[in-house]
Amino acid sequence: MEGSWRDVLAVLVILAQLTVSGSSYQIIEGPRNVTALKGSEARFNCTMTHGWKLIMWALNGIVELSLTSQEPIITNNRFTSASYNSTDSFISEMIIHNVQLNDSGPVQCSLQNSNVFGSAFLSVQVMGTLNIPSSNLIVTEGEPCNVTCYAVGWTPLPNISWELELPVSHSSYYSFLEPGNSLRVLSVLDLTPLGNGTLTCVAEMKDLQASESLTVNLTVVQPPPDSIGGEGQALPTWAIILLAVAFSLLLILIIALIIIFCCCCASRREKEESTYQNEIRKSANVRTGKADPETWLKSGKENYGYSSDEARAAQIASLPPKSGEVSLPEQRSSLPQQELDKHQPSPVTHPRVSFDIASPQKIRNVTLV
Repeated sequence: MEGSWRDVLAVLVILAQLTVSGSSYQIIEGPRNVTALKGSEARFNCTMTHGWKLIMWALNGIVELSLTSQEPIITNNRFTSASYNSTDSFISEMIIHNVQLNDSGPVQCSLQNSNVFGSAFLSVQVMGTLNIPSSNLIVTEGEPCNVTCYAVGWTPLPNISWELELPVSHSSYYSFLEPGNSLRVLSVLDLTPLGNGTLTCVAEMKDLQASESLTVNLTVVQPPPDSIGGEGQALPTWAIILLAVAFSLLLILIIALIIIFCCCCASRREKEESTYQNEIRKSANVRTGKADPETWLKSGKENYGYSSDEARAAQIASLPPKSGEVSLPEQRSSLPQQELDKHQPSPVTHPRVSFDIASPQKIRNVTLV
């Protein structure tokens, strides 16, 4: 504590002594902007004419380092100085060790009692971490897959790229901020691997030659034998479309054949029904022609020699029995068919009717003229 007060008093004494003498010197070239990585060193140079008495370095408006012609006055161990002399100028260098993120801001180099000063800006970047969920990935050969790389804690956000050490048929990647977290960026790699190898996610700082990388192994396995494609490879898009069109055409053809077959069956059934109905009509007409007497009368001449059975029976009943008539035995009814055929009259112009009184059997012949 006492040492710091001594430093402050020494600075005040030196400033009081150089109030008049320092006004005639000037800064030739001020410091330049510096971008430094967190934890590294940042260096600023200020060039001025000879004869100066006091140089002051300030960061974010606070004097962190002062130099006299005899020695530097150091108030913070993170700030040190170096000097370089030339024939016509003097170069003062301020070195900031272990740069932190809150060191970002303006840097000024000035001379005592001089309105001229040099200024620059210090930008501090932070290198975060990379993460891939699995260090050993197992995928199927020839099938598309994706790998995600997370970049966390980077200021500013890095540029992410991929390095592939394996055979692929396709690869592409894209990066985006994680929703709800502006300090986390994701990079997704899409690829179709054909063999084993490694994948490397690389994050680079925008203004520094600094980068961070993470490598994972990718193992490719053969697809199951029953997978589409026969040899374990999926069918291409054009083949799938061709198969779909072929199946559609086949389905349409089957439906058309079914419709045609149904139409043919219906037509054939109607034709068969029509033929069957015609045959039935013909058979009915034939039966009607044979059985209906009215049809005979209409189609031929009426036979006036025909007498009905009822009239003939009444006539026989009214006749007196004859003495010379002999009744025939009942066995007569069983005469052979040949004898019956002999007793049948031959066709003549007028019908001839023969009947047996004792037998109920009656034979009637009708000749149509």
